[in-house]
Amino acid sequence: MLMRTDPFRELDRFAQQAFGTWTKPAAMPMDAYRAGNEFVVCFDLPGVSPEAIELDIERNVLTVKAERRPLPGGDDVQMQVSERPLGVFSRQLFLGDSLDTDHIAADYEAGVLTLRIPVAEKAKPRRIEISGATDRKEIQA
Repeated sequence: MLMRTDPFRELDRFAQQAFGTWTKPAAMPMDAYRAGNEFVVCFDLPGVSPEAIELDIERNVLTVKAERRPLPGGDDVQMQVSERPLGVFSRQLFLGDSLDTDHIAADYEAGVLTLRIPVAEKAKPRRIEISGATDRKEIQA
């Protein structure tokens, strides 16, 4: 359903094991799961306004781009601790052909962007009727 490619993930994992270093978590962590006839992807985007989120799809590549801006303040504001990353963050998901990319629904609530992608009709499980030969003559022994 969903193909994820991150060429640096294995390198980060290797560096963490070899050198005992801690790598910072992704700026846009996500969960993805299938629920019935739809695929659900949730992105954590706390502190991002809905207007600062862009969703684009080209062919089977879904791009999520979000910008976390600095808090408004004047010259009298002095930052004491700044641990939340600021700037533009982007993730790309490679969606399989079994998903209906024409009917993606997006919802943003409490800092979580939820995408619901229906499974394409052609990919849904279906029952195939088996026809019998009713006009055959029975063989008697």
